Amino acid sequence: MFKLNERLEKDTLHCCDFDLCEVRIMPDSQCPWVILVPKKAGMVEVHELSEEDQTTLMQEITQVSNKLKVKFSADKINVGALGNMVPQLHIHVIARYKNDRGWPGPIWGIADQNPAAKDTFVAQIKALLSS
Repeated sequence: MFKLNERLEKDTLHCCDFDLCEVRIMPDSQCPWVILVPKKAGMVEVHELSEEDQTTLMQEITQVSNKLKVKFSADKINVGALGNMVPQLHIHVIARYKNDRGWPGPIWGIADQNPAAKDTFVAQIKALLSS
């Protein structure tokens, strides 16, 4: 039975559910940041998913990437599944900008400079992906 990792539950906000993934939002004031978590128990790596689920995952990543790129005029969309801190399979889809706090490096691990402003992106992402 699928259960969301405690850290993902604590650090992110529920947005909606796709066919395969639970869609979560990382509350960040500078970069629209979505996390896709396949609703499959015990998944750690993408290659552990069935071929059908891998295809669905790629379609869901593409859907989120396209919407973030267009809506937020991102310079780049980063997609990654590291799992070093949280072993449960989850994919980060992040709209990046040449002037964001981490450019050109990774955004994670660098403190949000304006956490009070995160609600704007959260509301916009929720509306964009829940429709």
